[in-house]
Amino acid sequence: MGTITRREFASLCTGTLAMGGLLGAFPGAVCAASNPEGGSAGEDLTVLTLSEASARIHIRSVTSTQLTQALLARIAVYNPKLDAYITVMAAEALKQAAQLDKEAKAGKFRGPLHGIPISLKDNIDTAGTRTTAASPMFRTRVPTEDAEVVTRLKAAGAIILGKLNLHEFALGCTGDVSYFGPSRNPWSLEHVTGGSSAGSGAAVAADLCFGALGTDTGGSIRVPSSWCGIVGIKPTTGLVSIRGIIPCTASLDHCGPMARTVEDVALMLTHMTGSAFSILQRTTRN
Repeated sequence: MGTITRREFASLCTGTLAMGGLLGAFPGAVCAASNPEGGSAGEDLTVLTLSEASARIHIRSVTSTQLTQALLARIAVYNPKLDAYITVMAAEALKQAAQLDKEAKAGKFRGPLHGIPISLKDNIDTAGTRTTAASPMFRTRVPTEDAEVVTRLKAAGAIILGKLNLHEFALGCTGDVSYFGPSRNPWSLEHVTGGSSAGSGAAVAADLCFGALGTDTGGSIRVPSSWCGIVGIKPTTGLVSIRGIIPCTASLDHCGPMARTVEDVALMLTHMTGSAFSILQRTTRN
């Protein structure tokens, strides 16, 4: 029996669901034919890697709005089963997408992350949107400023799609302890995702975002990446700012990207680096 790739498998599953009429309840999710700016009839945009989606935006065969709508529709179908998201920022994401589409139409691209929807572990501050750390203590906590890494990603053109579930206060390696309910592994709902970046692992693996941020103190990016079959990296100390992230153990905390491929993770990390990386670059050049 011949083998198929993960993307081919996902496409087959999508086709089966479409035949059953499930996806037909979400216009604009997989069919982009109604928008003459890009996309083809019946195409599932959510199975693209971040790099593939970026290339499509830059050649204008798809818009950021189409990508965002497709992901939001998929989240509506699968998140109730997976509990990957705590907060979906639909209105904000679509507003960002519309602005970035205008820039793209004018030939102004901010970089490879221009118009790419990504999601954040819910211990990373977002101005005006609750950041809970999956705890009842912070269930109504609304920061007034973005974490530095969020500011950097927005400036690079990334769209913030929502806030992802985690092991409460990032204090656990299973991902099944959360005020908002346990995240489920997309490959088997009976299994845990690993933690503490549980929702990040589940969302990327289930094609509910093109990339996600996690945090890692003792394995909290690496464990869910491994258990959910995706790629994640714990950056070296000082490479990515942790300002604006609810601490677990501040001297050991790191923030890093999680995505489907090594290339995708590298693209994200390039735009997440902080002052320590800039100093290192200057020192190397000198």
